[in-house]
Order: sequence, then C-alpha cells, then structure tokens
Amino acid sequence: MAPTLTLKAGTSWAEAWQRCLAAAPEAFRDDRVLNLWNAAWHADGRALPAISPVDGTPIAGPPRLDRATARQAVRASLDQHRAWRHIPPAERRARVAATLDALTHHRELLALLLVWEIGKPWRLAQADVDRAIDGVRWYVDGIEPMIAGRAPLDGPVSNIASWNYPMSVLAHALLVQALAGNAVIAKTPTDGGVACLTLACALAAREGIPVTLVSGSGGELSQALVRAPEIGCVSFVGGRDTGAAVATAVTDLGKRHVLEQEGLNTWGIWNHSDWDAFTAVVPKLFEYGKQRCTAYPRFVVQRDLFDQFLSAYLPAVRRVRVGHPLAVQRSDDPCPELDFGPVINAAKAKELRDQVTEAIDRGAVPLYRGKEADARFLPGQDTSAYVHPVTLLNPPRSSPLHHAEPFGPVDTIVLVDTEAELLAAMNASNGALVATLSTDDRATFERLAPQIRAFKVGHGTPRSRGDRDELFGGFGASWRGAFVGGELLVRAVTRGPAGERLPGNFPDYQLMP
Repeated sequence: MAPTLTLKAGTSWAEAWQRCLAAAPEAFRDDRVLNLWNAAWHADGRALPAISPVDGTPIAGPPRLDRATARQAVRASLDQHRAWRHIPPAERRARVAATLDALTHHRELLALLLVWEIGKPWRLAQADVDRAIDGVRWYVDGIEPMIAGRAPLDGPVSNIASWNYPMSVLAHALLVQALAGNAVIAKTPTDGGVACLTLACALAAREGIPVTLVSGSGGELSQALVRAPEIGCVSFVGGRDTGAAVATAVTDLGKRHVLEQEGLNTWGIWNHSDWDAFTAVVPKLFEYGKQRCTAYPRFVVQRDLFDQFLSAYLPAVRRVRVGHPLAVQRSDDPCPELDFGPVINAAKAKELRDQVTEAIDRGAVPLYRGKEADARFLPGQDTSAYVHPVTLLNPPRSSPLHHAEPFGPVDTIVLVDTEAELLAAMNASNGALVATLSTDDRATFERLAPQIRAFKVGHGTPRSRGDRDELFGGFGASWRGAFVGGELLVRAVTRGPAGERLPGNFPDYQLMP
C-alpha cells in the first residue's frame, strides 16, 4: 500500500503569498497583484479569480486592464524609453546586475510561485529561474561588443509570451532588451505566472529598470501592445493562431518583430540500432509534461524497426513520474523528483483527453496509457488538471494530434517505409523549431537533415532553445521575424547600419545566421 503523502512544510500557497507581501509590498496587496506602469504600481484592472493547476487551490489572478489604461501605460513607457536610451551602458550593466543579485536572493520564492502557478516540479521550477539569471549574466558580462555601433530602438519593446517559461524566456528577454538600451513592456500570460513575474519585475523596477507589467486579454490589449505607434518592437511567444494575427499587424505597420510560434517537433528513427541511448532519453522528453516549445510529441519510425522501437520506448515511458510537485511522505522531506505535474489547467486536460478519445474512435491504436494509481497525490486532492502519459499509433489525419503540437504528455507514432515518407512525416506542420534524426550512419544524417524543416536538427540527441551564445529560430510557420539567441537577441532589439538585413524569417526574405 502506497504511503499517505502530505504537503512539504513551508510550501503552501498561503505561505508563498505572505513571502511575496514581505519581499515586495509595493507590488502585492492583501488579495491581489498590481500592474506596473509609469514607474509606479497601480491597483487598477479587474482582478480575475484563479486556481492552481496543482490541486485547485485559489491563487492570485491577473488584474486585467482596459484598452484605454493600456494605451496610457504604453505612452508612459515611451517616455521611460527616451530617458533610458541615454543612460550609459556601464550604468545599465550595473542596474541589470543588481537585479540579477536580487533575483538570486529570492530564487526559491520565485521557483515556488512557478510550482503553484503553472505546475512545474520543483527541480524544473528552479532551473527556470536559474536559466534566466545565468543567461542574463552572460549578456551583462559581454554586452559591449554586442552593442558596438548599434543604438536602441525608437520605442519600447513589447513582450507577449506564453505561460510556460515566465523566467527563462520572458524575464530573460526583458532584462536583455533593457540592457541593450530599451524600455520594456510585458503582458502577463493569461493562464499563469502573474505572481512570479510581478515579483521579478518589482525587483527590476527597484534597480531603476524601465519595465512595464500589465495584465489583460489579448484582444483588449492588442491595439496598445502590438499596433501602438510608440512600440519599437513586438516580441511574441505562443500559438500559431494568435501569432498569425500579430504577424499580420506588425507586417502591415512595418514594425520590428520576433514571433516564436509552435510547430510539430519530430523525432525520426531510420536505420538505427543504439536503443539503450534512446531508452535513456525518453523520460527526459516528458519533462514538464511536454508543455514547451521544443518538446518532441511525434516519432516517425521506420516500419521495419517498430518492434525494436517499442522494446526501447515502452519500458522508458513506464518510468515517467507524475504527481503533486510538493507532496512528500514526511513534511521535512525534499520535494519529489518528478518528470511533470499537472498541465496548465483542467480545461487543457479535458481537451487532451477528448482529443485522445476521438483519435482512438477514428482508428488510432493506443499503445500506452498511464494510470492515476501510479501517480503521487495528496489524499483527496483535485486532480482534474493532470493528464497521464499517452502514446498513440497512427493518429487519423482528421485529428489535431496528427498535424499540431498537443502541448501535453501525448506522444504519437507514425510508421514509414521510405526516406521520402520519413521526410514528409517529419515536415507535417510546415516548419518546426527543433527535430532529431536517429540513424547509425552519419552520412545518412548529413544528407537528410537539411531536408527537415526545423531550425535545429539533432543527431540522435534532443535539441533545445539554448542559452547564452546558442542561436534560436524556426522554419516555415513556426517563426516570423528576427532570429534570437546570443548576439542575435541584441541585434533584434537595436538599430544597426542603414540597410541592415537581420537574420530571420521575414515576408520578403529569409536569412540564416
């Protein structure tokens, strides 16, 4: 009989909230977070109720601004931008470095907020915070040559990002953009991360970083955060539908833009025999429930190798660990080592379960379905946002699971007989961010990899977004605008010589780094 679990001591949402009130009283009220604009915190906007995906605990929701207030915030950010761009680079470096020191001091609280707000296991929540801090510090140490001969943009950078990486993607981008001489604006993700981002922005604002943080619906704030003439660049991370609307707006207006969109990242298996290495990597591919832009939810497998693939894959997927990120046997035990906890909310969990059911009804073959009995939960807790690993063979073409990224722990497998079929299946979504091809023959990899429409292609190993000097972008519909990573992130948010063509995927050209 499994032992009864309890919440780890000192990690409740109520305790995390009290720590926020003590750490940044200017940004948190008794029952809500505030918006930050015009260098001041405002109790404006309609605060929506929210619950944690972890166990249904009520948590702070986003205080949604109306369109008129958002316009005021953008105009005020332009004033901050005009002052900040003249701050000497050495002083900008010092202020950003001081912000990183403050983030480091509050590292565990930031990570705990990520656990409650977006369901990250403790180890991955800490890694998200650490990647933000370490990544920005790399830019602080090396910014001078990156900005030599370049100037800040004419207006602030507007950031609209998904909820899954509030620190290592969104907060990281804000601080590098500010380091390069721009005022920065961020919209809190609707589905989670508002308290974590509020604390991070409060620490930055204390050091004089010109940051604006606002909440609201995309439709309500789009006019201000995307189309407003004051905006110098739009940086977006999210789905293709919303990204397409943003892309149309920024292209029509001729704005600088960085639009990272989803794609179906695939892992191909062709003339492969190193199954031990593959088995070892499968559980890692389920980190955070595959709720990341570089997850691999699709395997394209040579039919003749399918039996060997299953022998390697199934034992590995059975080892994936799921549960409440803070549930322990004794209250002073360390947080459990999990691959993932809940998906972002119960609605997403239902959507995934419905897609799986529909795909099976239309002919997909279920190869593996995880069981709730194998997960770690508190007695009687709400588990409506949890989805256990599922693997389907040959999802029907009518299913979203055939052509789109599920953004959850659902793997699909497609069998192929020829190299042409392999490439067609790996390119099913018209562009992706990453892909991997497992094949024993290096020459085969070198020949096929350039035909896979992904920005990064690994040889038997997964690829990631990357940190520090590693570049990042996407092919096809997975990316619009300037590529980022390394010095390209700085180039994307600064002005270079007249006529400069930035590496990226633009309507009139595509330029690789």
